[in-house]
Amino acid sequence: MPGSSIKRMVSQGWGWIAAAAWVWFWPELAHAGGLGDTGLQWPGWQELLRVLTLRDYNTRVVIVGTTLLGLAAGLSGTFLILRKRALLSDTLSHATLPGIALAFILMTVFFGDGKSLIGLIAGAAVFAVLGTGSVLLIERYSRLKDDAALGVVLSVYFGLGIAIMGIATRMETGNSAGLTSFIYGKTASMLLSDALLIAVTAFVAALLCLLFFKEFSLVCFDADFALTQGWPVARLDFFMMSLVVVVTVVGLQAVGLILVVALLIIPPSTARFWSRRLSVMLVLSAVFGALSGMIGAAISALMANLPAGAVIVMTASSLFFFSLVFGTNGGLLQMALDRWRLGKKVMHENLLRELYEWQEIAAQRSGAAADAARIDGPRLEELLPRRSWSFHDLQKGLRQLIRRGWLRLSPEGRYVFTPDGLLQARAVVRKHRLWEAYLIAYADTAPGQVDWGADTIEHVIDERIIAELEAGLPDWTPKAVPESPHELIRSGV
Repeated sequence: MPGSSIKRMVSQGWGWIAAAAWVWFWPELAHAGGLGDTGLQWPGWQELLRVLTLRDYNTRVVIVGTTLLGLAAGLSGTFLILRKRALLSDTLSHATLPGIALAFILMTVFFGDGKSLIGLIAGAAVFAVLGTGSVLLIERYSRLKDDAALGVVLSVYFGLGIAIMGIATRMETGNSAGLTSFIYGKTASMLLSDALLIAVTAFVAALLCLLFFKEFSLVCFDADFALTQGWPVARLDFFMMSLVVVVTVVGLQAVGLILVVALLIIPPSTARFWSRRLSVMLVLSAVFGALSGMIGAAISALMANLPAGAVIVMTASSLFFFSLVFGTNGGLLQMALDRWRLGKKVMHENLLRELYEWQEIAAQRSGAAADAARIDGPRLEELLPRRSWSFHDLQKGLRQLIRRGWLRLSPEGRYVFTPDGLLQARAVVRKHRLWEAYLIAYADTAPGQVDWGADTIEHVIDERIIAELEAGLPDWTPKAVPESPHELIRSGV
């Protein structure tokens, strides 16, 4: 008890001290912006209208420049993704750092001024090409894999860049040269010359992607086949990577070497959730990249405290996560819907086959023809032991087949095929036994062991595959449902 009272007194004492400090310092905090100041000025309708209509000169330059940069990065990044070299953009962006620092040092020593943008970009381009060549050489002439080669080149070049950057910043004009802008970007201070350079790059990237669409596609999807056909795969690959280098170097001034990777990777990755065709993916990637640059730059213009490069990347990420969920080609929602539809189809086809085979066994025991004997089907409790489904799932599946008009429930509680249901059941059983016959004839599978393999594949066999299987089985009678190739030993009727 005494210990608890002492603890209570101490806690109350600290509470009174905190309250007194709050009262004492509150005027100063409130005057300085305090705890309630987030530092963001929400725009009004006038500011929003000015940005949307591009009235300000600087806003026009920045939005147009970042839009075109996103378009160029989306186009060139598509082939980078398909070539399975997504991390190469990260390696290239980091490999440009020693080129920037070394170009600044050389221009300062020989010309007295190292702030020339063209010279800095030229140095970045040279080292980006060297980085690309280093990766390709390591992959080709060593036993290291792609990821190891990328990691080695990134680490070596970035470490060299940090070391040379330290020397450059210690020079007399080093601190005021703005070299750090190539690391973090300075989108808001983009000049007209920068926007024109990005525009030319975007035009060249789009033109080259159009002219070399067939060659790039062949190298991305089947480089070995292209090599056997006599195509210069190595030169095409290097040319493709050089296009990525150009876009990377041009994007350094806008979003920096760290964030330019996002513009090369995220838009193509976003486009893959919407289409399987390369031409459509290229267009969508360019659109997503352009939208990321345009929307991100506009948001940054409306809220001055938000850095444009980071907002552009966050915009691209938002489009990516939206596509990840709602995309029509591998989106999470679409995949869940397809999985639900496939599970429903599997349940219905398994039920139809079990009912048909139950009818076959019953007709065989009674000595009647299987199809001609429209005998009553099984009851629910007779059908339940035939598979490992639960009572609830079986009852639900039977009700669904009744609603589709394939089954009817007799007064005796038996499930009987309707004419349409019998046709559906015949088609399902025919696919199943066609695959069983193929496994026995060409895969040397024992007749008693083919049921499980056919049960897992029959639900995805389409008419084209059925025609190919029938052509490979000369003894197969088209449109007929033959007897099962293994013994009908199931029980439960």
